[in-house]
Amino acid sequence: MRPTLLLPHSFKRIGWFLLLPATALGIWLTVYDFDANWLSMKVFALIYDPILGNPGYFVFTEADITNTAAGSFFLVAALLVAFSREKNEDEYINRLRLTSLLWAVWVNYLLLLLALLFVYGTPFMTVMIYNMFTVLILFIIRFNYMLYRTSKPATYEE
Repeated sequence: MRPTLLLPHSFKRIGWFLLLPATALGIWLTVYDFDANWLSMKVFALIYDPILGNPGYFVFTEADITNTAAGSFFLVAALLVAFSREKNEDEYINRLRLTSLLWAVWVNYLLLLLALLFVYGTPFMTVMIYNMFTVLILFIIRFNYMLYRTSKPATYEE
């Protein structure tokens, strides 16, 4: 049975090629709190609620899109890596994919529960931003680890 919702295998290489710089860019933006003023532009917002001023719906507003660009770059790359077929996609790999995704969701929501219980104030907003990416990151790590572990030949002692 071929999974129909997976991308072709060739997208995985493109995804890895994009994911490494996207991750480095995201970490760099987080550590240095960088905003590129030249990435400020007029954008369409479904909901806009500035700290000072009037909120609006379906409006155009001036915004720095540095974090938006970096987050979008990371999400597209991670989706390409996570949801591209393997070279030899079979039922076993499909099962590994499903169990890895289930494991990633469980761990993600356990981490979110811990954050709800122990993180308050502005740092909670940072936790929620990272939480958007955690399921994909955990899935990619777990799935690739399980593929690596099962691809190693078994060693038997006599």
